[in-house]
Amino acid sequence: MEETREISALFHLMDDPDGEVFGMVSDRIISFGKNIIPNLEHLWENTPDENTQERIELLIHRLHFRDLTDDFTRWKDQPQPDLLGGALLAAKYQYPELTAEQALQEIEKMRRNIWLELNGYLTCLEQTKVITTILYKYYRIKGMEVAYTEPNDFLLNKLLDARKGNTLNNGILLLIISNLLDIPIRAVNIPRQFILAYYDVEDGDWEAVKQNPADRIQFYIDPTNGQVYTQKDVDTYFHRISVPPVTSYFKPLDNKKVIQLLLEELAKCFEKDKHLYKYNELMGLSDLLGE
Repeated sequence: MEETREISALFHLMDDPDGEVFGMVSDRIISFGKNIIPNLEHLWENTPDENTQERIELLIHRLHFRDLTDDFTRWKDQPQPDLLGGALLAAKYQYPELTAEQALQEIEKMRRNIWLELNGYLTCLEQTKVITTILYKYYRIKGMEVAYTEPNDFLLNKLLDARKGNTLNNGILLLIISNLLDIPIRAVNIPRQFILAYYDVEDGDWEAVKQNPADRIQFYIDPTNGQVYTQKDVDTYFHRISVPPVTSYFKPLDNKKVIQLLLEELAKCFEKDKHLYKYNELMGLSDLLGE
């Protein structure tokens, strides 16, 4: 953006110690939109004062976040928001310059390699074994313990790069691949776990599944490593945690719910004072998806 007299004057006030003055200055800068980001980046490079640099970084973040909020609004308003698109938007919170092309290419390679091993004669368990074997053994996807000190473990782009992610991130990848292959695997709302289930679905009638979801589940899948669990295993888990199983725990989660959960879990990485604004922003995005 061309640096006008007004922009130049605003930039000269970036180090003003009066918080109220800086608040007005920053709001005016934000009003110019993302086209002013290159100007801010140039200002950052030529600013020796660390406090002023932090102010500039925060302004750039606010500009990116405003665009991301708009993107999430458009995503959630789609008739059927796609999980891959939602996961990449979540990743853009930390990596605003992220482009989808590389991730889409990598996902398509995975999908094709799995598709080549599938055929109409495989049982639902055999289909699942094909998916998990290729993801966890051929691609060597590694499951990590959930650690709120590692935000990258929640981000799909980093999972595709480093071949490691936590249970939630790995589960989203497995769900994306399954959806692309029209395999009826969905996330379920089991307490204190992120676990997937293979459903018996007739003619794509998911509304019928929701009536008696537990009866339609063939088995469960742990996205940490692809291990399969039976209903008996899950019943034992409910008994161990002293929680009575109710119907809602077995209903398939839609894509918006999964991304809401992802944003809420990612937010927990930023609960400390210095990054508390990130926690609030991510929880705000989660609330937006629930509207």
